[in-house]
Amino acid sequence: MAALPSEMTAIEISSFGGPEVLRATKRPLPKLAEGEVLIKVAAAGINRPDVLQRTGGYAPPPGASDLPGLEVAGEIVGAQGDVGGWKIGDKVAALVAGGGYAQYCAAPALQCLPVPKGFDMVHAAALPETFFTVWTNVFERGALKAGETFLIHGGSSGIGTTAIQLAHQFGAKVITTVGGDEKAKACRELGADLAINYRSQDFVAEVMAATDKKGADLILDMVGGDYINRNLSCLAMDGRLVFIAFLQGAKAEVNFAQVMMKRQTITGSTLRPRSVAQKGAIAAALKAQVWPLLDAGKVKPVLYKTFPLAEAAEGHRLMESSAHTGKIILTV
Repeated sequence: MAALPSEMTAIEISSFGGPEVLRATKRPLPKLAEGEVLIKVAAAGINRPDVLQRTGGYAPPPGASDLPGLEVAGEIVGAQGDVGGWKIGDKVAALVAGGGYAQYCAAPALQCLPVPKGFDMVHAAALPETFFTVWTNVFERGALKAGETFLIHGGSSGIGTTAIQLAHQFGAKVITTVGGDEKAKACRELGADLAINYRSQDFVAEVMAATDKKGADLILDMVGGDYINRNLSCLAMDGRLVFIAFLQGAKAEVNFAQVMMKRQTITGSTLRPRSVAQKGAIAAALKAQVWPLLDAGKVKPVLYKTFPLAEAAEGHRLMESSAHTGKIILTV
């Protein structure tokens, strides 16, 4: 193995603001903690939390890198202590709490997964953030079962395209909301039974009509705002509402009588601040339940566009435009 360099190129947030605050810089290579591996990054995903961090709305958890980037794919070039069988030269996709926008990134070994069969590094980098998020919120917290009706808001996003495919594979009836007819067509091709254009249709009325007025058994929401009460209106008896983001605001006035009368459950989670052990448990579940689907080609990330690391600002501009369907990836 060639000697590692003493420093690397990384993209830092020079100050809070627009995409232009993302600047290339030189940093020393990350120092590894016990149980971590050093990954030579080939590709890194761009996600909404990166945008929130850039604007000052989502600080890294204590001890995490201040660099943006929550998912990477690449080759292990270093390790510290017990890393659970991973070795130098292994190709991995990893969930990280920060530091992905760089040539090298430290990752807890428990949060690494093998690159699926037939995947290049760009597609592998599109996996961790959305697959970890969807698995824990849809299948663990949301307890989605075969035969249930599942409503996903933002179906054309990275989270949405992942949730549609996994829910379809596990036997749910899938309904999603999108912002245009082309996005609706793309979601149906991924396995959605019904795609609702929220710009021209009332999703509450459409969900109730599609379920014979029963409503959705599970709703995954990243919108919030006025969607909060509308979600409850089309949530079934014993239905579950799971929040993962609030693009339109986290506050609403809610009549909780309907929650009581219909025995509804409201929950939600964030992924980034959770412990390595908790994230490792999600990784183990993914390896057992989902990675075989990826290996078999039954599920795959939807890739929209790639940018070189130096053009991270352009990737953020695209993310904020919401013009994309699927994932935006930086190549390193």
